[in-house]
Amino acid sequence: MKTIKPLLREPRVVIAGGFLLILLLIALFAPYIAPKDPLEQDLMLGNMPPANYPGAEPGYYLGTDDLGRDVLSRVLYGSRIALTVAFVAASLSAIIGTLLGLAAGWYGGWADRVISRLVDIWMAFPPVLLSVLLVAVMGSGLHSVIAAIVIIDWTRFCRVVRAETMAQARLDYVMAAQTIGFSRSHILWREILPNVAPVLIALVSLEMGIAVIVEAILSFVGLSLSSDIPTWGGMIAQGRQMIHQGWWVFVFPLLALFVTVLAFNQLGNGLRTALDPVMRR
Repeated sequence: MKTIKPLLREPRVVIAGGFLLILLLIALFAPYIAPKDPLEQDLMLGNMPPANYPGAEPGYYLGTDDLGRDVLSRVLYGSRIALTVAFVAASLSAIIGTLLGLAAGWYGGWADRVISRLVDIWMAFPPVLLSVLLVAVMGSGLHSVIAAIVIIDWTRFCRVVRAETMAQARLDYVMAAQTIGFSRSHILWREILPNVAPVLIALVSLEMGIAVIVEAILSFVGLSLSSDIPTWGGMIAQGRQMIHQGWWVFVFPLLALFVTVLAFNQLGNGLRTALDPVMRR
């Protein structure tokens, strides 16, 4: 209860978290919410404008693309891919980076030197270029996209957790735990990790927004899922080619992408403010 109250007092957590919760429900129940089959084509209805525009077709609220597919249904189904990549990739990146960061920050010595050098080398590569290269090597598909994001972004968690662990290790409560006689592993998992958790939770939320962007970029260049499967990046790439004939095919998935990433970023910043006692003061 003590943790929930600060969260509810933070507007960014309430607004952004509420939006993402609604988006999650939309993604889960997209087959029941979407008015049309996102793959159903009708060339006779190609490039129909959104509702209330001249020439609009009843039932196609956000219009259709050049193949007559319902834009609203494709945007709703696209949220499933975006959130799947966001949650899975961010979680796996957090687990790997946190374990290595804790080991480097707490045990130090050769473990810290090896992990830190590995992080420095890995972060020297441009992340977007490396992700494109990895997916090109592994082949397109959802698993390849997630794997590429995890391989790249675990370093972000590792560096932050390492720095936080080293800072916590110098505080009085750790020295007190050592004086009492707690083992090093007990201090790491029972004392230090809970105090690193607020920063980690905020970083996971920010990483979800990054994962959504990376998946959209890979979809945009045709390295994510099949072009038949609705993804926001794929819809943006399709709409860019016909922006003058059907601006809605480009604008609505771009708007969904922008608002989702903004929500993840604001949620992450809000969580950090709400959970960090120093920033609350």
